[in-house]
Amino acid sequence: MKDLSKVIKRPLITEQGTVMRELHNQYYFEVAPEANKHEIKQAVEHFFGVKVTQVRTMNCRGKIKRMGRFQGKRADWKKAVVTLAKDDTIDLFEIV
Repeated sequence: MKDLSKVIKRPLITEQGTVMRELHNQYYFEVAPEANKHEIKQAVEHFFGVKVTQVRTMNCRGKIKRMGRFQGKRADWKKAVVTLAKDDTIDLFEIV
């Protein structure tokens, strides 16, 4: 995957993510399933202007859902936990 604009899909704002952001300076993102750790690091550093120290990724399976007698499946997706350097923050998550 060469295009960095397609690596990060959206930030994930959850209770666990808020705690990790405050305690350990870690941010959660939904990323493209074919993106690797190097591309995720480059994309975060390029778009947010911060220094990334560590990237951890998880492949999340889509859940089986039912609508009456019909059954379907949500899409599989990938989550990245990005740890920033000590003094860096991403302003996207700050409450104004």
